[in-house]
Amino acid sequence: MDMEPRIRQLLDEKLLKRDQGPYRSLSDADVSAKLDRLLAANDVRDYRVESIGRLAGGASKEQFLFTLSTPGKTEKLVLRMDPLEGVVETCRHREAELIDAFQGHVPVPEVRFLDGEGAHLGQPGVVTSFVGGVTKPPVQSKVVVSGVGTSFNQEWRDRIVPEFIDNLARIHAFDWRSASLPHFQAPTGYPTQAALWQVNWWSKVWHDDHIPAYPLFTTGERWLREHLPSCAEDDLVVVHADYRTGNFMFDAETGKFTAILDWELAHIGDFHEELAWTTQRLFAGEPDGGKSYICGLMTREDFFAQYEAATGRTINPRTLAYYEALGSYKCATQLLGSSLAAAVRQNNHQDLLLAWLVPLGHTFLAEMARVIKEEKSL
Repeated sequence: MDMEPRIRQLLDEKLLKRDQGPYRSLSDADVSAKLDRLLAANDVRDYRVESIGRLAGGASKEQFLFTLSTPGKTEKLVLRMDPLEGVVETCRHREAELIDAFQGHVPVPEVRFLDGEGAHLGQPGVVTSFVGGVTKPPVQSKVVVSGVGTSFNQEWRDRIVPEFIDNLARIHAFDWRSASLPHFQAPTGYPTQAALWQVNWWSKVWHDDHIPAYPLFTTGERWLREHLPSCAEDDLVVVHADYRTGNFMFDAETGKFTAILDWELAHIGDFHEELAWTTQRLFAGEPDGGKSYICGLMTREDFFAQYEAATGRTINPRTLAYYEALGSYKCATQLLGSSLAAAVRQNNHQDLLLAWLVPLGHTFLAEMARVIKEEKSL
């Protein structure tokens, strides 16, 4: 099966480690001991690790905030570490490489320490700087899962939208060919390889993880394979792959972005994939004045028009529709496959959240069917 080599390696290794569970919740002492081993391996001396606390969220990664004090310096840091199983299986090497590469291009944290194979932490992990900011407006009162159903009033839309468009344009303008990304490979073999790599990635995840079978998955996979869109090599971009509300932080007064987070799914591919993912209905805010706003920020039409104006790219409606169907297939796979499997095997620190999310997978299957039906009618 044609797939990006590092992704295939990760998915094969996932099958080998899933029987190591069930998950055991880490105490502060456990985290401290893991950090001691990591810091010693990086020749850090005369330090203190204090104020360890688990960060909320993180259905795919365990996240801890802590303070590291060394002679003359004290800073807050964030540890992101793989659980035994999660919503997605991704690579800490790739995450760290992209964060390093995008320094000075878009706001990102800084990588402090990397344990890409888990030699010191026990599981692969990365330590980054802590970045201040918020993920939703300070006037927001409704408690929601990060990035799901977050709404902005017009005042906050006016502040956030220019940042949202500008930073996405900067990501897609980034010269990945000149960057040091040894754990990445670009789909330059033939025009449809970018799409096929994604179909093969997520279909393998579904076949590896699913517990009950769903005929609609087979129908969707067949349609995706039969309608692969082309992407010229010159049009390939770094696809963040989860660019949405909840994955960027901004200043609570000005709305200026302070960090773009969660680069774990990023890869080199078709920009249409990014747009289709960002416009998913799951990430839309509550309707306002009869209008639906993608990520709670703007209408689909405004988003596409502003993206084209900022990048000079032209959106192909059929290619966009294809990646909308693929995005729904991908989400359904994560929820009805990976989330359910991790929860059943108790291999994740958020097993209750994962179990709660599972039924949403049916919504994505229905969305995939809708897109395919409408595409056939064109």
